[in-house]
Parts: sequence; structure tokens; C-alpha cells
Amino acid sequence: MKINKRLLFICIAIPVIVGIVSALLTRNSMELFQSIDKPPLAPPGWLFPVVWTILYILMGISSYLILQSGESQEEIRKALTIYGYQLVVNFLWPTFFFNFGWYFFSFLWLVLLWVLVLIMILRFKDISKLAAYMNIPYLVWLTFAGYLNLGIWILNR
Repeated sequence: MKINKRLLFICIAIPVIVGIVSALLTRNSMELFQSIDKPPLAPPGWLFPVVWTILYILMGISSYLILQSGESQEEIRKALTIYGYQLVVNFLWPTFFFNFGWYFFSFLWLVLLWVLVLIMILRFKDISKLAAYMNIPYLVWLTFAGYLNLGIWILNR
């Protein structure tokens, strides 16, 4: 399979830009994270942008694999629609959590995101197993983020 470098770049750029804009909208998020009570196993603040950058790149590559799969346009559209929904939900979570301090609502929103990512993985799996598997770290990280989010809500009520 010949790699369409331009399309791959665009596919990677979309989630990375979503992450950058979200980070800009929650600019003081790591300061807040350092100041609130956190559950055990909470990682240092510097780890979050590193992990998210990797996850956004994996998302982008997986969406490229879906686009280049040769599957019917209808199946690709369905899979990428779910991908788009989860990206929007992902984009909004930091605003709810950091800007508004809605910790419990953010936890529920994160559960919604987790469900959307699971559905996305299942849709991707029908088209490209590799594209689906590339998003498993994302689901694992969201599970851990859910633990952190719920713990922060409990400890900071």
C-alpha cells in the first residue's frame, strides 16, 4: 500500500490540533491539577501532554487507515462519524473539568467518551484491525482518567 503522505498528515493534524486548541482553552490546567487533592497513582502533570500527544497521533494514523482501507464509503463514513463524535466529546472534557470545575459532570462526560471510543474501536475493527488496536491505549488511558476524575471529585467536594 502506497502511503498518501498528505492525507496521513491531515489525519494526524486533526486530532493534534483538537488537543492543542483544547489545551489553549484550559491554559492553567496543570496549575489547577497540582493544587487539588488527587487519588493515589496520580501522575505528574508533565505526563499528560506527552500521553495525549501520542494518543492523538495514534488516533490520526488509525483514521488514515480507515480512509485508505478500500472499504465501502458507507462503512468508512459510519466509522469516521463515531470518530468525529468522540473527538468532540474529548475536546469538551477539559473545559468542563478545568475551566468550570464540574468534576462529577466531567466524570459522567468521560464515561460517555469511553463508550464512544469503545464503539469506535468496534467499528474500526470491522474495517481495519490495526486501526482498532491503535486505539486500545486510548481506551486504557480513558479508564485511568476516569479513576482520576472520580477520585478528584470525591476528594474535592
